[in-house]
Amino acid sequence: MSAGRRSPVRARPRLTSAPAESDGCVRAAVSLPVDEDEWVFAGHYPDFPIFPGVCVVDCAVSGALMTAPRPDLALSGIDSARFSGAVYPGDRLDIDLAWRPNGPEWTCTATAATGRGKAASVRLRFGVAA
Repeated sequence: MSAGRRSPVRARPRLTSAPAESDGCVRAAVSLPVDEDEWVFAGHYPDFPIFPGVCVVDCAVSGALMTAPRPDLALSGIDSARFSGAVYPGDRLDIDLAWRPNGPEWTCTATAATGRGKAASVRLRFGVAA
C-alpha cells in the first residue's frame, strides 16, 4: 500500500501469487480475511452484516498497489465496478489481478471471490505518480 493511503478496512491483503507475466499481461493474486470485527459491519447492516462494495473496491486497490508492475504507479481512476455476490463476516476475499499496459497508463482488472463464488469485478486505471 502506498505511503499515506488510508483504508476503511483493517485487514491487509497478503500476496498469494507473485506477479508473473502471462498472455501479454502481469498476473498476481492477493487474499485477506473479512473479520467479523471490521468496524464497517456496525452500520452495514447491524442485523444482517454485509461487507460494503466500496470496501471490496478498496481491497482491490490495495492488492493492485501491492502487485503493481512499476513502483511509480498511482490510482488515477475506477473505470467500472460490478458486484455479483455478497461478502459476509468470516469470508476470505481472494482477488485475482491482471495488469495490462494501455499507452502511458496501466489497467488492472481485479476479480474478487469468496468460497461461494465471484463477488465483484473491478477495472482500475493507474498512471505514473507525479
